[in-house]
Amino acid sequence: MTPVGRRTLAVGAVLGLLGVAAGAFGAHGLRGSVSARDLEIWQTGAHYQQLHAVLLVAMGLTMRSPSRALAVAAVLLTLGVLVFSGTLYAMVLGAPRVLGAVTPLGGLCLMTGWASLGAYALVQRREPDA
Repeated sequence: MTPVGRRTLAVGAVLGLLGVAAGAFGAHGLRGSVSARDLEIWQTGAHYQQLHAVLLVAMGLTMRSPSRALAVAAVLLTLGVLVFSGTLYAMVLGAPRVLGAVTPLGGLCLMTGWASLGAYALVQRREPDA
């Protein structure tokens, strides 16, 4: 595993851990203290965080050689989770709703990370079947 792969794996693991905590907090700590809509917003943040944490873990585990495209994808996915899920969490916890204008930038980072991952896959040379 490359150094970038180890960092990607570690970031994915931390985001996964925090995503489980966020999901549990939403299900148990927020229930009854926020509106049903806010609880739904919180769960959306936790869901996207968990999904992308798993992707980062998978990427980290499979990085066998240095790749700028994979490193860029990992950074974009991490930034996307922090901005997308982070702004959703912040708004539910009382931050100004205008922060929601920033949330799509996190979504754009997530989409660009996925696109970078797809582009990497398309340009790789085929390895002979073993």
